[in-house]
Formats: sequence, C-alpha cells, structure tokens
Amino acid sequence: MKKKITLKQIARELEVSISTVSKALKNSKEISRDTTEKIQAFAKLYHYKPNNIALSLKNRRTKNIGVIIPDIVHHFFTTVFRGIEKYADTRGYNVIACVSDESFEKEVINMEMLANGSIDGFIMALSAETQRKNDFHHLMEILDQGMPLVLFDRVTDEVICDKVVINDFESAYMATKKLIEDGRKRIALITTESYLNVSEKRAQGYCNALKDHGLELDKNLILRLPYQFEDEKKSEAFFASTNMDAVLCVNEIFAVRAMRIAQANGKKIPEDISFIGFTDGIISKLANPALTSIAQHGERMGNVAAKMLIEKIEQDDEIEQEEATYKTEVIEATLIERESTIN
Repeated sequence: MKKKITLKQIARELEVSISTVSKALKNSKEISRDTTEKIQAFAKLYHYKPNNIALSLKNRRTKNIGVIIPDIVHHFFTTVFRGIEKYADTRGYNVIACVSDESFEKEVINMEMLANGSIDGFIMALSAETQRKNDFHHLMEILDQGMPLVLFDRVTDEVICDKVVINDFESAYMATKKLIEDGRKRIALITTESYLNVSEKRAQGYCNALKDHGLELDKNLILRLPYQFEDEKKSEAFFASTNMDAVLCVNEIFAVRAMRIAQANGKKIPEDISFIGFTDGIISKLANPALTSIAQHGERMGNVAAKMLIEKIEQDDEIEQEEATYKTEVIEATLIERESTIN
C-alpha cells in the first residue's frame, strides 16, 4: 500500500510553508487563488487525506489534563504536581491526577481510563516497574492516537515526545566535586537500581567527578537499594564495614536514613562524614543536621511540563500529528548548602 502524502511533503514539493498548504486546503482567503488551486490540485493528484484521528481529538477538547505520578508521598512529585496545577489553572484547564504506585499495571490502567475521552493530554513520570520492564507500548499507543504526551523526570529515549528533566549528570558531578573540594577522599554513593534513568545518570556524574579529580572509583563505596523501601540491614552493614568520609545520595530519604545510621555508629556530621542528597524537600530542611541538597525545582518542572502540553494541545490543526516536533527542556538544579557539609 502506498504511504499517504502529508502536509509536510506537499509543502516541500511546492516550496511553500506547511501553514500555507493547510490554509489553501481550507480555501482560506489569506492564500492567493493561484496558490490555492495549485496546492489543491497537487493534493488531489496524490490522494491527500487529513489525519482524522488527530483532528477529531482536537475538536472534542475537554480542557482536562491527565497527570500520572509514581509516588504521592515523595516531596518532589507533589511539587511537580503543584506546578502543573498552577499553570493549568491560568489557562483554564483542570488536572486529573492518578498514582501508579511504581506499578506498570497501574500505570497502564490509569492511562487507559483517562484516555477514554476524559482528557486532552498526559503529563507523567514513568513508574519504576515500567522502567525495569522496559515496556512502553501503552505510551506508544497513546501517541499513535494523536494524544499529546509530556514525560518529566523519569523519561526514556524509546518514546519520542516532549520531555522535562533536570541536569542529573551535571548535578551529581557538581555535588561530588563540592565534597572533593571540601577535602573528602572516600566518597560513597547510595543509589537505586540502574534501570531508573535518573539514578543511573547521577551515578555517572559521581563516577566522572571522581575520575576527573584523580580519585579512584571504589565499587565497595557504592550501595544500591530498592527504590520504594530501604534494606535497613544492608545499609547498616554498609556503614559498619566501609570506611568513608562523605556520602552522596540520589534522594533525601536515603540521605536522612543514612545520616541516622552514621550517627548511631558514633560518627559526627559533618566533622567525620558529610552528606548530600537530591530533592531538597521538607525532610532535608528538618533533618538533624539539616541536609545539604540538590534542589530539583519540581514546581518549575511542573510549570514547564504543563506549558509544553497545553501548547501542543492548542496548536493549529494545520500541523498533523506525524509532522509534530518535540523538544526536551532541561531544568538547572541548584546546590543548597546546609549543616551536613558545613563545619
């Protein structure tokens, strides 16, 4: 079967813009008669058909956005949701939130439920199980239907859509470099399983910072823990058997629990051992001592994600789904110094 011609191909062949082609096919008075006749004749010759699925989705807007987050307890995800809701409200959109609870099955069920005429588009972070399974068929199906999607924080290169992330690699590099400049030589990393893209990028930043500053990577200084719960015995054994003078943690929960174990082992923070964690939520601020953190600016991330999605929802019909362009916005993280690294 011959592949159908698209607006972009017509525009390229006739050396005009996609907008001109779209308007000519709608008999817009903005386009000259000669140009309109030429475009319509070319479209007829090559049996051009508009993307009816995408158009029908645009014509039945609900002014609702579906948001799926992996964990409602995690401070970072709640701040992202706050950013999404604040921006959506300024544009007259409602937000429907679902929690996947790190489950692939719940993520699929949530998407199927919301995509059944309830919303105009999705904003979501992938569940841990989805990343572990490396199965993204449900996202592909949504995109194939012409439903816009924005992924944030936990994303994948397998899905071509708009994305919002922080500079995970550079942030971990910056945190590790700060510890090195503070005179720390035995810097540990407490992270999650490598299938979580954010954790793996942070681990890479940690490793590169050590290498660039002449410190040898010691795999005995890396502790990998399950994402949703900490293996207390494994953590205690790690601190009891490993000599370290600093710890970088990929989230604030790991960091605060690790500080408690270090203190129970008689270590003074930060005199004997320094700590840095990601997130910069309430836990970081109220910890004793207060935790030096990488602020991920979740509210800003949510704001950007909502803006990207609504712009995609409201873009002119003239650009078909298959001609859409996608971008990745990178939010710059910030190092917030507190008592866990300041003597």
